[in-house]
Amino acid sequence: MSIQSGADESTGYLPRLFMVVSTSATQLVRPLSQAHRTEAVRRLTRNTLITAVIAALSIVALMVWFDAREIALMPPRGTASLWPFRILTSFGKDSCVLLLAAALLLAVALVAPATHEPARRRLLAIGLRLQFVLFAVSVPLVAGELLKWIAGRGRPFVGGAANAFNFVPFAGTEAHASFPSAHSITAFALAFAVAAAWPRLRGLMIAYALMIAFTRLVLLAHHPSDVLAGATIGVIGAMCVRYWFAVRGLGFSIGSGGIISPVAGGALKGVAAGPPAP
Repeated sequence: MSIQSGADESTGYLPRLFMVVSTSATQLVRPLSQAHRTEAVRRLTRNTLITAVIAALSIVALMVWFDAREIALMPPRGTASLWPFRILTSFGKDSCVLLLAAALLLAVALVAPATHEPARRRLLAIGLRLQFVLFAVSVPLVAGELLKWIAGRGRPFVGGAANAFNFVPFAGTEAHASFPSAHSITAFALAFAVAAAWPRLRGLMIAYALMIAFTRLVLLAHHPSDVLAGATIGVIGAMCVRYWFAVRGLGFSIGSGGIISPVAGGALKGVAAGPPAP
């Protein structure tokens, strides 16, 4: 999200608003500008493959040896004393998280054109981070919903038994939408995105993601392997979105070895006007 800062003070609010909105959209497909992007894509590919292989092996192990045992130990679905977990789990609902991120992004877009430097620049820097968070959560959720439909895994005790292999592919029903956990995708993608943009919040966001994952197990909404699959998809998806932003110099820079880091300071590259450096 950016806006030109030269002659914009002499224009009206609506032209500045249009500039903010149009630039925030077009910058997502602007030419690549980072010198170390080849190293970054190699690093991303390596980390993605390692994470996916370890997760896949762990998911299979959970399905075979642990899923059915774990859900049998949980309190019955609908237990009155579980009300705190029902409240907590709502903080990982995809629609709530996406609506909040979109609302905050909209608020920044509406307020920033009415402010002056340097407040406008700080607002647009926040807006760019919010834009990243919104896409970092949305992209893995789309992949997760497709996998849910393909797998058609029954939720715990659907069918009356603790059956970890109750799959009805392409069922398209809520009862058979257990794998992967959308709450886990949302929570872990959000945790990764926020920690990537605001590293000081890393510990808090890890605790948040683990809390959401635990509530899904206690409430018998998912098997442990569903939660692990969701966490994996969420993190990998958010990593890919971070790379997309980083190679365009949007909020992140790529250093030697392909290491991606948030741009230090209040102003992010991409907030100011001109085209990216070649």
